[in-house]
Amino acid sequence: MDSEPLHTRIEKSIQTTLGEIVLEHPAGFPYHESNLYLVSRSGKILWMAEKPDPTTLYSRMRLNEDGETLSTYTIGGHACDLNLRTGKIVSQTSIH
Repeated sequence: MDSEPLHTRIEKSIQTTLGEIVLEHPAGFPYHESNLYLVSRSGKILWMAEKPDPTTLYSRMRLNEDGETLSTYTIGGHACDLNLRTGKIVSQTSIH
């Protein structure tokens, strides 16, 4: 499945049984939204990732071996694990 970006370009995508996890390039992406989201096979956005700070965007992601969480990093210096089913933060640390 090849999703269309919402605002910028797709930096990385990961296919899962839930759908396609999409990370858009943060440069030029609106700060009031999340540039990391899950798209269903039908093209519907199932969730937009919770952000640790409203003024940051995601810069990297990887699917963890447990298959239930996603490790992410933000341009604001946060490392977060997200629940793959909900996009909610399950743990976070600051890496400043």
